[in-house]
Amino acid sequence: MISPRAYLILIAAFASATVSAQYTDVINSNRPGKSLSAFSVGKSVFQAEGGLNGFVEKHELLATDTNGINMDLSLRWGLFYEQLEFNFDLQYQYDAYNTPFGSENRSALRQTTIGAKYLFYDPNKNYEEKPNLYSWKANHKFKWREFIPAVAVYAGFNLNFDNPFTFETDPAISPKVMVITQNQFSGGYVFVTNIIADKVTTDFPSYGLILTLTKGITDKWSAFVENQNYKSDYYSDALIRGGAAYLIRENIQLDGSLTFNLKNTPSVFSGGIGLSWRFDKNYKPVLIRSGKNDGKDKDKDKKNKDKKKKRKDEVELEKGPGK
Repeated sequence: MISPRAYLILIAAFASATVSAQYTDVINSNRPGKSLSAFSVGKSVFQAEGGLNGFVEKHELLATDTNGINMDLSLRWGLFYEQLEFNFDLQYQYDAYNTPFGSENRSALRQTTIGAKYLFYDPNKNYEEKPNLYSWKANHKFKWREFIPAVAVYAGFNLNFDNPFTFETDPAISPKVMVITQNQFSGGYVFVTNIIADKVTTDFPSYGLILTLTKGITDKWSAFVENQNYKSDYYSDALIRGGAAYLIRENIQLDGSLTFNLKNTPSVFSGGIGLSWRFDKNYKPVLIRSGKNDGKDKDKDKKNKDKKKKRKDEVELEKGPGK
């Protein structure tokens, strides 16, 4: 999830005429929730997000229970454009599947997905809001334009490597598409929506909706709550998830979360921890100006600086030494 410091930096950037398009000074992670944010990591930035999760599932009607661990890894890389990000997601599962007729140990890549995300609308791009120098209340009041979300699209494909955790007719390759929205609300709140269509060309297409609300508590801590729904003839569920993230350094985030559902076919409970790390040594800031003729503006700024420096020097000479 987006960290609180990243959120504050974004707001400060949006309030100026010259802003950085996607990149923030601190890491911006999708963890510990399952939704994708609308914004990319930034051009030439590489980010790895991984975690370990233990789970228990019990199905009352089938009298089965499953317990095991999930290990997931997401690799994010900003390439070509500031708004474009490529994703490589892996999820490995090892479990013990117990039935009235016996037990079975299973292990395989449960999910392998390759895709790309592109931010095609940012309501704060080229938007300048001048702060009120005389009223703190005016600067922090609710603004209706906060309901206008940033919008991104995701397109990718799933790879199936003899996966025992999916249906038998699941093909080797199947598509996955997504529409992503993100709102930045005053008070340190970020709201993300993912609308998902997965494996739409297969015998069991799945449609999902993820709603994630994150709150920045301090410069180091943030908390989130999430509702994940997916519907398919093969399997449907509604999961509730919550947790927190801690910013260890500007490029490292630690997180923890709990997940459960409200049914018993099967019941689901899991808990896990994770880590996000960003490599941004090759990043070069991309500046977007609200006006035109950037070259002329730069020359004008330089002349103004020279004039201010000259006036300052003249005043100092008039004061004389020792004053």
